[in-house]
Amino acid sequence: MYEKFYGLSEKPFHIVPNPHFLYLSAKHQHALTYLEYGIREGMGFILLTGEIGTGKTTLIRHMLNQIEAEIEVAVIFNTNVSANQLLSLILQEFELEADGADKARNLDRIYQFLIQKYARRSRVLLIIDEAQNLSDEVLEEVRMLSNLQADDTLLLQIMLVGQPELKAKLKRPGLAQLTQRIAVNYHLMPLNREETGVYIASRLEKVGGHPELFTPEAVDEIYRASNGTPRSINLLCDSALVYGFADELPKIDKDIVLQVLEDKGDFAWGTEAPVAAASLPGQGELAGAGFAAELLQRLNTVEKQVQELRFQLTMQQDELEKHAGGFKDEIVRQLTAQLEQERKKSEKLLLEYGRIKERLKWLEGSDSLSAAPGADAAHDEMASAARKKPKKPSWFSFRF
Repeated sequence: MYEKFYGLSEKPFHIVPNPHFLYLSAKHQHALTYLEYGIREGMGFILLTGEIGTGKTTLIRHMLNQIEAEIEVAVIFNTNVSANQLLSLILQEFELEADGADKARNLDRIYQFLIQKYARRSRVLLIIDEAQNLSDEVLEEVRMLSNLQADDTLLLQIMLVGQPELKAKLKRPGLAQLTQRIAVNYHLMPLNREETGVYIASRLEKVGGHPELFTPEAVDEIYRASNGTPRSINLLCDSALVYGFADELPKIDKDIVLQVLEDKGDFAWGTEAPVAAASLPGQGELAGAGFAAELLQRLNTVEKQVQELRFQLTMQQDELEKHAGGFKDEIVRQLTAQLEQERKKSEKLLLEYGRIKERLKWLEGSDSLSAAPGADAAHDEMASAARKKPKKPSWFSFRF
């Protein structure tokens, strides 16, 4: 509707995940690096978490476009299932026939499929989106799938993607074995104010629009209302473009965004109260109520961001401890190897020392025998007797 008016080839603010519109903020780039590293290095479990609408699914789809040619991938979106239903879904994603009633047979079919892929040197990746909905029983079944291996090679890599509740669920004592197998994890945070502006401009540019179609003041209001969540930003921007088109405005300014917020309220993007409340005309209690509503919203936003930062710090601390443990293990391994080398050198030196010592004893024994009293006289007597002994006649000396 508004595309032609603003010179756009298509709508720039779809809420359906589309890798073409992916904006790689520093956070998203870090997340992508972590995910690609985990896959390339053959890690058993990879974890990606983030709030609703932060771009997890879009990021996953972008990554799959890069690796799908070399890896067999199955993606599961329906996670309100039992353990056996999950196995059936996995088989269906790999285009294999599933036996809905026989769990053991389904497991065997998955295992045989993985063995065939391993024999062809093809890797297999299972991605489970919205994994926070999985029950503890199903998560334990997922862990059991990771036990399928040949020699020292994992036959199946598993990526769990979900909201922050998934991280909290994995901390339960009953899922400790699964948590210990997660080698790579990343929590995706919302965009900040600067990233929000670049995100909007990037989407507009990709459809041929002017990157500064939204004024800085309008971006400020969009960021404040959306808390930097890409999905909420898309909803606000799309509605603002409709309003701007209706009023034939060449630019989307702050007033348009406030009008959208006033009309649609907090239902569409999950804000606690309309941001425009403080700007509405009124006196006395009405103005005070608007200020209180805006203040409450800001406090809720700050509290949420603090919780996210605490969560991110906890995750990074876990990662650092994991790396520190690996670093200490490497040092111990190197020291053990050096000690083993020194031990072998010491054994060689001791053996050589023993040989030299025995040689010296033998030489000392020979010298003492030669230097014994009467040894020369006995030798002379034996030589004299040998000279006086008559020679035997030769057989050829007789004549006939």
